[in-house]
Amino acid sequence: MRPLRYSINVTLDGCCHHEAGLPPDEESMRYWTAGLARADALLFGRVTYQLMESAWRKPASGTWPDWMDDWQILFAETIDQAKKYVVSSTLTRVDWNAELIRGDLGQAIQQLKQEPGDGLWVGGVTLPRTLADLGLIDEYEFLVQPVIAGHGPTLFAGLRERIELDLAGRQQLVSGAVVLRYRSPRVLA
Repeated sequence: MRPLRYSINVTLDGCCHHEAGLPPDEESMRYWTAGLARADALLFGRVTYQLMESAWRKPASGTWPDWMDDWQILFAETIDQAKKYVVSSTLTRVDWNAELIRGDLGQAIQQLKQEPGDGLWVGGVTLPRTLADLGLIDEYEFLVQPVIAGHGPTLFAGLRERIELDLAGRQQLVSGAVVLRYRSPRVLA
């Protein structure tokens, strides 16, 4: 069974709005690029899918904008080429190498996890909370930014039950951000 890994940038006070942390730097973008490259497929809710598509889809011209540095292009190419699944009850179609998931979310994700491969990656806020409530996330990865935002959406607001995790690793980046990786105890068993 391939694991489902949830990864996100978060501030010290738990804010996970994409503009609340530090601007992306080369080291963090290389970290995220490697993480996405390890996944067989990416899983997004509608909001995150549309946000990522507007930022990282290759332009119709076939060339990346001049403002992008090489390390941003590497990330953009990785996410642009990745297989994607989009969970949405409002979208009627998706593209950008994506398939729409509708119906029983738990059953659909269990089926994806049963397929052979190295793992699935999920980002965003609302969908991961639902997947956590369903007990479907195997690994949690937080890139904790040395910022206190004071406002914005927070991780797992409204989670039904407490989830206990085991520390699987940590890494400090030059920017002062710290990567914390946790696993569900059932994955370690």
